[in-house]
Amino acid sequence: MTDPKDIAPDSTAARVALWRALHLEVDAEPPVLADDVGLRLLDPPDDWRERGDMHALFTRPFRASIIARARYIEDLVMAQMRRGVRQYVILGAGLDSFAQRHPELATSLTIFEVDRPGPQRWKHDRLIALGYGVQDWLHFVPVDFEAGQSWRDALTQHGFNAQQPAVIVSTGVSMYLTREANAATLREVASLASGSTLAMTFLLPLEMAGADVRPGLEMAEKGARASGTPFISFFTPQDMMTFAKTNGFEHAQHVSADALTERYFANRSDGLRPPANAEELLIATT
Repeated sequence: MTDPKDIAPDSTAARVALWRALHLEVDAEPPVLADDVGLRLLDPPDDWRERGDMHALFTRPFRASIIARARYIEDLVMAQMRRGVRQYVILGAGLDSFAQRHPELATSLTIFEVDRPGPQRWKHDRLIALGYGVQDWLHFVPVDFEAGQSWRDALTQHGFNAQQPAVIVSTGVSMYLTREANAATLREVASLASGSTLAMTFLLPLEMAGADVRPGLEMAEKGARASGTPFISFFTPQDMMTFAKTNGFEHAQHVSADALTERYFANRSDGLRPPANAEELLIATT
């Protein structure tokens, strides 16, 4: 019998999707990112906002971090498209909704969502049921990572052109992987066509986090450990920049929470901003 946990989105993907929707409900206008597609897909019970991990005040900085990185990545994809890049790969796609929110890009971009087979089937069926459909420009790439399947091989089998540049995104994943596994991912992406760009989040050591977010991060770490998926890898920004260059990238840039705040959260009436020294971004190019 198939375990329901192997079919439905994992709890982290669901939480991220609900935080995106919560941003539209509890934070001031204008939204940094307008996305309630995941909420529609999940269709949670009416009391979902009363969950402990949805508390508007406690989750505020983490919600800001989620929407900040998502907005930055979307702007990055648009900028790379203007340079002629036509492929977008999302590793661990979860409930990502870029394709549903940007149908106007259908003739300009091919999206490859890489994830576990069960959750992908669930998402596919929900998109059909809700009328979004699954367009020709969106490719679901099922990969059983636990069975050792190669995401690079799977991409090629689903039409990815390794001779052409791409934007590759991995968010909320690196902390669950060993340093060796992270290095392998970097080398795989660095071997793609010249002009490719990787956007990857990384978690700073918990002791570097500010007092306002450290309890939440420690709680998340404890929960991850209890569920059998502990946080394994932490990087300082300088360590990550060096790590990326050591594993094949010509250029590596750290995008800090302060940079995201200046770009997307300046002059907000609610003071919303992502926390510093928590989860930040690596942007690396081949």
